Amino acid sequence: MSQDRAQRSLPALPDQALAVRAAAAELRARAEADRSQPWPLPLTDSFLLRFLRARDFNLELAWRLLKNYHKWRAECPEITADLQPSSILNLLRAGYHGVLRSRDPHGSRVLIYRIGQWDPKMFTAYDVFRVSLITSELIVKETETQRNGVKAIFDLQGWRFAHAFQICPTVARRIAAVVT
Repeated sequence: MSQDRAQRSLPALPDQALAVRAAAAELRARAEADRSQPWPLPLTDSFLLRFLRARDFNLELAWRLLKNYHKWRAECPEITADLQPSSILNLLRAGYHGVLRSRDPHGSRVLIYRIGQWDPKMFTAYDVFRVSLITSELIVKETETQRNGVKAIFDLQGWRFAHAFQICPTVARRIAAVVT
């Protein structure tokens, strides 16, 4: 089997497969050798596989994603400091965000954002983004989600200027940094 074909088949293999574990070990070794930044989260196989699968086991791209993820978390404490569901419970109770119980026909998780349920007088743009971040951190633990991705539905009914004013250039830059 060619190297390219073998790499393409890695995402479908179980976590315990020798090739998958070897890829995680290689990414971990690279992270442990890099003393330029701290690694506050444990570099377990399951954690590293999130980055490898997100980049189809391309080690260079997974390495860059892992570094950017940790850099962003360190640079945005106003968003990442309290990634507990309790920190956004009232926003969840308001019905702003939901995850469908079943996946779409392609196996993707489906997220729903109801913008009209976000009261900008009660919740900041950081609160709203924290909901997405917490949800992402939870569902990306699922191997099926790592393989099949996520789809989002944005219900913009109820969108007002008060929502737009919450998203100043600083907030937009911080949020954009996580998706690049």
